[in-house]
Amino acid sequence: MKWLQAIQQKLPKHKYAIDAKMLGDNAECAWTNLGYWDEATSSYPQACQQLAERLAQAVQLKQHDRVLDLGCGQGASLKYWLEHYQIQDLEAVELQQQCVDKIQKQLPQIKAIHCQSFLNLNALFFTQPFDVVLCIDAAYHSDLNLFLNSVVPILNLKGRLGFHTLMLSDTVLNSKQKMKYKWLLKAADVDLKSLMTATQINHALQQHGLEQIVLEDLSTAVLAGFSQYIATRAKTAHGGLDQIKIQMTAKLCQRLFEEGIVRYIQLSAVKT
Repeated sequence: MKWLQAIQQKLPKHKYAIDAKMLGDNAECAWTNLGYWDEATSSYPQACQQLAERLAQAVQLKQHDRVLDLGCGQGASLKYWLEHYQIQDLEAVELQQQCVDKIQKQLPQIKAIHCQSFLNLNALFFTQPFDVVLCIDAAYHSDLNLFLNSVVPILNLKGRLGFHTLMLSDTVLNSKQKMKYKWLLKAADVDLKSLMTATQINHALQQHGLEQIVLEDLSTAVLAGFSQYIATRAKTAHGGLDQIKIQMTAKLCQRLFEEGIVRYIQLSAVKT
């Protein structure tokens, strides 16, 4: 998950790599998102798959769609789209070169994977626009308008966009609260000033020519779910730097969920 990567950057000698095994995924193309947790969830990979599946359902993903996956990490989502949706025309964007190299080796059937920031998609010169653009558990590191400026132009007319981000509640923060959340979120490479309320988010999407906007609050299933999962593993987990990063992320998730000021949401919309 991008939060772990961001926290890892703050620590010496460790930048982007995530030890997915410590999260509970031993696969070659491992999942690294916060996951969607419910009473039936029995494993970390299942939770991650459920988060991806909910997003796919939100955009009504179909086999014939031309699909772009943004911030695909170690490639688990790409493998999922190939195996469960039989996507034939699939491209991806990932910032980490080591992940790009691994995916090219493990998933050669993918049409293309680009080592690039998803805020700079205009530099990639895609041959044609996409029917669906998906961004799992990553867009909240960027200003929403910058994200939309990059993504919307590469969508087909009636193309569907699905992503996760963070949302501010309507609670008015005083100066002390603003300072607290500024530093809490900065540890996860999230800028408090970039976060918006539901009304502001809807307006931003509409201003970029998106309609049929559906906003779903997943805070309980994602923030609380991930923090509770890590708490159950803490007694058996081995120590070390990676474990510290994971614990930091889980504690941040727990705090955000309990205080309710910052919510974790899923968004889907259609380009007009």
